[in-house]
Amino acid sequence: EGPGCRELDRVPVVEQGWGAPAWIAPGCGLVIGQGVLGVAEGSPGLGIALLMPSRFYNKVQDLHQGTGGSAANPLLAYTLIKRLQSDWLNVVHSLEASENTQALKYGYTQVEKDLPEFEDLEGAARALMRLQDVYALSVKGLAKGVFQRASSTHLPDIYSPGQLFPLSADDCFLVGKVAYDMADYYHSIAWLEEAVGLFRVSYGEWNTEDEGSLEDALDHLAFSYFKAGNVSHALSLSREFLHYDPSNKRIARNVLKYERLLVESPERAKAEVGLQRPNVTHLQTRDLYEELCQTLGSQPTQYQIPALHCSYETNDSPYLILQPVKRELIRLQPYVALYHDFVSDLEAEKIKGLAAPWLQRSVVASEEKQQKAEYRISKSAWLKDTVDPVIVSLDQRIAALTGLNIRPPYAEHLQVVNYGIGGHYEPHFDHATSRKSPLYRMKSGNRLATVMIYLSSVDAGGSTAFIYANLSVPVVKNAALFWWNLHRNGAGNGDTLHAGCPVLAGDKWVANKWIHEHGQEFRRRCGPDPDD
Repeated sequence: EGPGCRELDRVPVVEQGWGAPAWIAPGCGLVIGQGVLGVAEGSPGLGIALLMPSRFYNKVQDLHQGTGGSAANPLLAYTLIKRLQSDWLNVVHSLEASENTQALKYGYTQVEKDLPEFEDLEGAARALMRLQDVYALSVKGLAKGVFQRASSTHLPDIYSPGQLFPLSADDCFLVGKVAYDMADYYHSIAWLEEAVGLFRVSYGEWNTEDEGSLEDALDHLAFSYFKAGNVSHALSLSREFLHYDPSNKRIARNVLKYERLLVESPERAKAEVGLQRPNVTHLQTRDLYEELCQTLGSQPTQYQIPALHCSYETNDSPYLILQPVKRELIRLQPYVALYHDFVSDLEAEKIKGLAAPWLQRSVVASEEKQQKAEYRISKSAWLKDTVDPVIVSLDQRIAALTGLNIRPPYAEHLQVVNYGIGGHYEPHFDHATSRKSPLYRMKSGNRLATVMIYLSSVDAGGSTAFIYANLSVPVVKNAALFWWNLHRNGAGNGDTLHAGCPVLAGDKWVANKWIHEHGQEFRRRCGPDPDD
């Protein structure tokens, strides 16, 4: 019997003493306040006086120190979401809160709509597992707050944060439990092993806000090993559990079951079980994709090719004569070019500000409909040129750069995308590969070309990887990446299979402009050569 079929047994230790009144304001974290209900002075949101255990308050406050208001570090982002979601709920409904139940619950409900939901916390935990996989990171290192490569790799650390944010035993437990609940024992074992190790060190101490305990971690870890085929280790962990809780009948039954299995099949005691990492999205190019995300592919060798160079370009457009664009040729087949300083800092911030209120979970085209998908984690919004003059100006610049007709319906509206913690988009084509695709509803043909503008920089990760072309382009703030999706004969270019690598640290914003076939008949002429 695995955990999850009963309520976790908890015996919290009641702490003595409470902290001073505190304010919480959505968007600015926790700040010590002075006693009455009202709006916290200097805060942008509603503040409420809320009595909390001082230790928990300090725990949250520590996460804000030295961050400059930005949670670029994914470990910081995860722990902050966890503190404001499950941890705070545990405090509010704990036995410690019995004398202040009404005040605590009232305070929580006042700001609950502005706090992370469990879906956010679960997503953050999955993001850590995604970063662990794609960048070959050590779970033990992540628990310490460092981004070390797994021992089997020979690459340097991909990210060195200025401030370390180590994870607690309960932080690791929750990541492991999220994996466990998905029957993903590859990840649950790695994270629960860390949780068990940390819980052992601090055994006897109880934090009101914690979701789990040493017993809970041992329980989930033992059953994970059993499901993975390692009965011997499952038995050892279950016996350790009974050392702490000898009256637990379910674990006692599990011990008897494991002992019987080992008697019936002695070879199980010595069996070395190789855990296979799950491929949830059945990605065939996963190894190539992840290698490009880690190493930037073969791009450095491209500079040895004379045809790949940097130049100022006007594209014979009067619009660009006085201010030509800075083109860096990245690849000729498929044609990929990076245009530096394509937008200004002011324009980038304006576009982000216009899109922010309208951001929603991104969807992908699937057959004849659009739906959310695990292989694309981001939020996006669409901006028409009527929203603001900056969009009109950007459209004019794109038209001058490409020489294409981008008036509706020959091009889609500007799509602005935000990739947060672990945000990514696995290998895909921008053009439709089926006539049933929703892209054809515009009745303007397939997506001929892509202009992708980087509206922000990131600290690590987030590159655009072209899988079959064996190259990846790092995020270059204010630059525009351009490529042709279709050959001149109208066929899709298979070499444009590309991906947005997970954002390891930072906040990645891009703006996409997709230009369609129709309306370009005299601007990009057709040709019979399938390679042209």
